[in-house]
Amino acid sequence: MIPLSTLVVVLAGAVVGAGVLLLVLAVMGTEQRPPRVRRGTIRRDRVQRRVVIAAVVAFVVLLVTRWPVAAAAAAAFALAAPSLLGGAKAERQQTARLEGLASWTESLRDTIAGAVGLEQAIPATVYAASPAIQPQLRLMVDRLRVRVPLPVALRGLADDLDDPSADLVVAALILNARLRGPGLRQVLTSLSEAARAELDMRQRVTAERSSTRRSAQIVTVFSLVVMVGLTLANPAYVAPYGTFQGQLVLVLVALLFAAGFWWMKRLSGVDMPARFLVAEEDR
Repeated sequence: MIPLSTLVVVLAGAVVGAGVLLLVLAVMGTEQRPPRVRRGTIRRDRVQRRVVIAAVVAFVVLLVTRWPVAAAAAAAFALAAPSLLGGAKAERQQTARLEGLASWTESLRDTIAGAVGLEQAIPATVYAASPAIQPQLRLMVDRLRVRVPLPVALRGLADDLDDPSADLVVAALILNARLRGPGLRQVLTSLSEAARAELDMRQRVTAERSSTRRSAQIVTVFSLVVMVGLTLANPAYVAPYGTFQGQLVLVLVALLFAAGFWWMKRLSGVDMPARFLVAEEDR
C-alpha cells in the first residue's frame, strides 16, 4: 500500500502543476487566431519542443530532489519560460510589420496615382515591399492569380498580417474594391500617416518598457539561481521541504512565485487592441 502522505504530496504536486499551467495559459493566451503564413507548423513544433524540455526538466528535478511539487513547478516554468522571459522579439516583429505596412501603403498610393486599378497596383508593389510583410503580400497575389475575388484575397491578407493597423488599410481597400469610388489616394495617405504616428508611439513605448522587462528578467533569474543554489550547496537547509508538511508549504511557495512572475509579466507587457476585420464566428 502506498502511504497516505505520499498520495497527498503527489496530489499537492499535481495541484501546483495545474495552477502554474493556468498561469501559462493566462500569459500565452488561449484565444484562437486565424491561420498565418507558414506559421502553424512552426508554432506546433515549438510547443512540442517545449513539452519535451519540460518533461526532461521535471524528471531531472524529481531525480535530484525527490519532491513531486518541485518537479511539477519546474515543468510548468519550463513551459512558460519563453513567455515570461521573452517578448522583445515579438515586439520587434510587430514594429517591423507596422513599418512595412506604412511603406507599402505609400507605395500603393503612388502606384494608384498613375491611373492604375487595384488589381494591377497590388502585384506591382509586392516585390518592393518590406520583408516583414512580403510573404503575406505574395500569398495574396497568388490568390488573385487563381481567380480569387479581390475582397476575399484582401480579407485573407488581413488574417495573415493579424494586426489591428493592417485591418484599417485592408478595410479601405475592400470598400474601394467593392464600390469603386474616388478618394482612395487621400484615404491611403491618411492611413499611412496614422501608421507612421502609431509606429513612432510604439517605438517610444517599447524603449520605455525595456527597462521594466529587463528588471523582471533579472528578478526571475536571480530567484531561480538562489533556489537552485541553496538546494545543491546546502541540502540540509532545504531538507524540511522533503517532508509531507514541507511539500505542502512548497505548494504555497510555488503558487506565490507563480503569481509574482505573472504580475511582472503583466507589468512588462502591453495590451494590443483587438482586430475588427474578423469573421463573425471568430469574433
